[in-house]
Amino acid sequence: MQKILRILIIVAMLITSYLLVLAWRDDYAGQPATQPVATQTSGSDVVAAQTGDVPAVAGATPTAQSADGKLISVSTDRYDIKIDTNGGDIVYAALKQYPATKGSDQPFVLLESDSARTYVAQTMVVGDGVDTPNGRAKYSAAQDSYQMTGDTLVVPLTYENNGISVTKTYTFTKDQYPIAVKHTIANTSSNNWAGELHTQLKRDNSADPGLSDKGMMGMATYLGGAWGTPDEPYNKLKFSNFNDGELNVTSDKGWVGVVQHYFVSAWTPKNYSATFFSRSTANENYIGYKTPVTVASGKQIELDSTLYAGPKVQKELAPVAEGLNKTVDYGLLWPISKVLFTILDNIHKFIGNWGWSIVVLTLIIKIALFWLSNKSYVSMAKMRAIAPKLQALKDKHGDDRMAMSQEMMQLYRDEKVNPMAGCLPILIQMPIFLGLYWMLVESVELRHAPWIGWITDLSAMDPWFILPIFMGVTMFVQQLLNPQPTDPMQAKMMKILPVVFAVFMLWFPAGLVLYWTVNNLFSMTHQHIVNKRVEKQMQARG
Repeated sequence: MQKILRILIIVAMLITSYLLVLAWRDDYAGQPATQPVATQTSGSDVVAAQTGDVPAVAGATPTAQSADGKLISVSTDRYDIKIDTNGGDIVYAALKQYPATKGSDQPFVLLESDSARTYVAQTMVVGDGVDTPNGRAKYSAAQDSYQMTGDTLVVPLTYENNGISVTKTYTFTKDQYPIAVKHTIANTSSNNWAGELHTQLKRDNSADPGLSDKGMMGMATYLGGAWGTPDEPYNKLKFSNFNDGELNVTSDKGWVGVVQHYFVSAWTPKNYSATFFSRSTANENYIGYKTPVTVASGKQIELDSTLYAGPKVQKELAPVAEGLNKTVDYGLLWPISKVLFTILDNIHKFIGNWGWSIVVLTLIIKIALFWLSNKSYVSMAKMRAIAPKLQALKDKHGDDRMAMSQEMMQLYRDEKVNPMAGCLPILIQMPIFLGLYWMLVESVELRHAPWIGWITDLSAMDPWFILPIFMGVTMFVQQLLNPQPTDPMQAKMMKILPVVFAVFMLWFPAGLVLYWTVNNLFSMTHQHIVNKRVEKQMQARG
């Protein structure tokens, strides 16, 4: 029975290790970096490449447009943005509240288009005289730069050609990431006008820049497309599958987006039905939605969309569109991860330090599992106390396993020992540990969050490897408090296990290693107290 217990504990730990390794690959592996299509630059300005951006629309007459545009600068409390007048797209978006790397005074750049990476938010009115496969409409703006001074900032861009005028209006709101985008299409010609509104995100296959400061084995999360509707709130679509025709749904309340580590960009239509699509060329991936547009002579219509380009903060994502908050992807164990984050977030509101909040969370988990853990530790303490008797039985019966098993089971009954109880806390800890792993990896709130001293980023590995080594030491000491296996091979395996896990944890987020270490310390204290109490009780019984 004791042998089975040891095997179960080892198997549980190995399964956990295997699942964590799987988290680095397959669905959650980063996309391979490829060289993006060449772009044009003018000084420090960024000009988006337009080749292939506009799909052909039946009945539209190709009309060549000017390829020369300029950049309109927009500054708000949360964004530094550049809008290219050639097409009116957002070709650069820096997030002021999120530094590019730990300690950097440069903001994290989510959207950009340069020689290294192409990732832009586009809208286009496709049809005669506006956006066509031959070129983009060239918009004009009243100013070259806009600065937010109040609660909102409105940036209108206008275009007119052959009786068709388009006004693309970006509205930025203080303390918010969602950007309202309104298209007003007016027809002053003598004929009806028909076309399509295309709203899309364009991204090449370059690597996730959010992993640039995560060490040589950064915790790669999903990088690719995603979409949702009220019926199917969250679906992932890899870049490699953009041309397989999987995305072909129609909704008036859905969203399409590109997901990466900690950040997401997404478009959602407002009060009109749109068909979601995805497509890829040799170097670019497009995901978006389209809707047919008809404007009678002398009439105009308005179509509203919302662009979210920012951090994956659940409380900010949820109001934008149903299911968008699920881009904070906790995986199969999302109920556990979500509960853990809710508790951790509330602790942080009082403590103000994410590291100490993890320590308190660990204590809360230990208290919640106290009854079960205590029964387990009592059982293991009894096993430890009767170890000499078990060894005596082994010496007495030698190779007679049948007799040995019978007397061992009788000894367990006499001492009221359940050898299987010792593995229950380990088995229960595994889903909690995995859930905590995904919570720490996916929660942008812990990005660059310091604890103490050398731990300046709980979401990255310990730069000095102190925590993983100390975790291995605590694991080894905890093993000394457990009943030792009588089988020499098992004994060697148990001694090697702390070293294996310490090495394995070298590249894991410091916050996760902190949880495991503190959990070990609490468990050691609890187990030591139980061992002493059981020893006294058994000595009193003689």
